[in-house]
Amino acid sequence: MSELLSLADFRARTAAIYLSDVDIHGFRAARAELFRTHPQSAASGPLRYFDPSDQFVAEVPLRPADGHIDVDTGGPDGVLRYERVGILETPWGELTLWWFRAYGGGLFLPFRDGTCGRGSYGGGRYLTDTVKGTHGRGVVPLADRRVRLDFNYAYNPSCAYDARWACPLAPPENRLDLRMEAGEKAYHLSEGEG
Repeated sequence: MSELLSLADFRARTAAIYLSDVDIHGFRAARAELFRTHPQSAASGPLRYFDPSDQFVAEVPLRPADGHIDVDTGGPDGVLRYERVGILETPWGELTLWWFRAYGGGLFLPFRDGTCGRGSYGGGRYLTDTVKGTHGRGVVPLADRRVRLDFNYAYNPSCAYDARWACPLAPPENRLDLRMEAGEKAYHLSEGEG
């Protein structure tokens, strides 16, 4: 039971960092400290990032979309249902914003881009997973069916740090051809830039 309470504490601390008013540098420092010191952290070494850039920030329209996909995690979570919230019409290509149909639900935006395996984690990264507490930084819903995206807050899924974790990754419709040189880099030196 104490391991579950520790996991709840890790998620609460993650949410507090995301909801804080620190700038990108303060955010990254707080996240690094949490990952370095918390017993529930999947990472045991330093986190690495691309330099922050306004080039990867945009307010974009959200076009309604229907349907869902079922994704097998290959782990104890089994098959997860992603419901389409809508299509984000970004300057870099279209991305689908998802809603997890798990208990409580939450927004989810996994993506894969041209840096995957060549600078960032090969399986892709997340821009938000609000079930895990990543509110208000990478994906911010605005009024009038608009969403603010900030790829400087892109981060690796837990499986990028440790193979004992299973992670849902980006479906084919969330793959961008260009290099999104923003956010977290590959954790392991063998995957891209040293």
